[in-house]
Amino acid sequence: MFDVIALSLPAGHGFGDRTPVGAWGDPAGAACGIVTRHVETGELGVIAMRRRIDGVWTETARELGVGSLADAKGRLEVLLKIGAPPEPLPPNTAPRPALHDLKGRRPSAIFDSLRAPSHHLAAWALNQLYLALPKPDRNWAGDCQTKNFHTRLWEAQLLASFREQGLHVSQPFESPDFHIRNRLGGEAWVEAVTANPDQPYDHVNAPRVAPPKDREALFFGPAALRFAKTLGNKLQRRYDQMPHVQGKPFMLAVADFHASGSMLWSREGLAGYLYGQGAEVVVKNGQPVARPTHATHLHGPSRFPAGLFANADHAELSAVIFSNACAISKLSRVMVSAGGDPKGLRYTRIGKFFNRTEGALEGDDFCLDVTSDAYRGLWPQGYEPWSAELEVFHNPFARHPVPHALLPEATHWFDKDGEQVCSAFYETGILWSETWITDADKPPIRLEDILSGDIPAL
Repeated sequence: MFDVIALSLPAGHGFGDRTPVGAWGDPAGAACGIVTRHVETGELGVIAMRRRIDGVWTETARELGVGSLADAKGRLEVLLKIGAPPEPLPPNTAPRPALHDLKGRRPSAIFDSLRAPSHHLAAWALNQLYLALPKPDRNWAGDCQTKNFHTRLWEAQLLASFREQGLHVSQPFESPDFHIRNRLGGEAWVEAVTANPDQPYDHVNAPRVAPPKDREALFFGPAALRFAKTLGNKLQRRYDQMPHVQGKPFMLAVADFHASGSMLWSREGLAGYLYGQGAEVVVKNGQPVARPTHATHLHGPSRFPAGLFANADHAELSAVIFSNACAISKLSRVMVSAGGDPKGLRYTRIGKFFNRTEGALEGDDFCLDVTSDAYRGLWPQGYEPWSAELEVFHNPFARHPVPHALLPEATHWFDKDGEQVCSAFYETGILWSETWITDADKPPIRLEDILSGDIPAL
């Protein structure tokens, strides 16, 4: 619970050299007190947070030089004002609209699905992230409830991923969406965007679109073309020329919803478009391995150029951020793996781990209960982190490169001696996954059942 609440602090989990050593909250969830200790001097301090009348957390006090842990707890008892009315709004601040209040709007099917018991934890998490946004767009709640659910979900997930890594996140201008900076002096502007379909579809009930069977089409086919159009539209707005962005790294953060289920296979299309590179299967020393391929244009009659990062034509774009896990299931998994009550349900994540063996063609299959020790043990936090699937594709010709240290817990793709290589913070990388929700009293889903096609009824 503390890890979620701390995402409302300007720098999230970034406490610098004053690390948290204790936290307390009231049963109503209206106050949170934090005790910090300096890593070198041992000096104690306290931070008091309280809810405003619109539910937004606000820091009401930060004090240093507290004598002992008992003194810190005593001081927090005064500062938290448990039982007192919520904090008032700051001057000239409009109340944050309640995300559950439709105000007469007809919700989209995907937003309405949050009312299902299987999605209650996800709904709670989404609301907390919305309340943690520094200054969301005035239409944020209405957009989330209706036609732009996924765009707003992506912004909320980005906020969580940034602040989980200790970044100071602000929204001082209408665009780009985020300004991020760390304690080392690194900074960047980030604009969030989603790859959307030409024709809308029902994200809840639409049948899955099969991935391209041809590897060339996987890298340079429909997904790559959709990314090209999406990123191209954003680049035309010339965010880099805005006075507050000039001279600073600028990134586009993209999540994919261009076809039902395309998130499971479209990351290759993004890499194909950005670098003009794909992969083919060849036999080396009697074993099939992957070998890079190259393309100058994407498939299709438009002959759209491939390789956004293949030359200096778009040096204004420092990097592209991507995740293949922008979904309600991500919210559920974070909460359930962190100890949220699944309320009689079992959440099983199925997919492929990234195989880091050189020349590997496929990932490694996995099927894990999200509450299991095996799953929680994949990450040092003991639960699934927000930034687990976050990837940064760097532009080797960037006018203002993004330091890897700015997003330390992401996977970074970058050029090294003419070859695209990656560095990852987490040992576990997820190529693709889906989350199945079943009743807890039903037999667990097993990997061997999935591989054999003998899948139990959900």
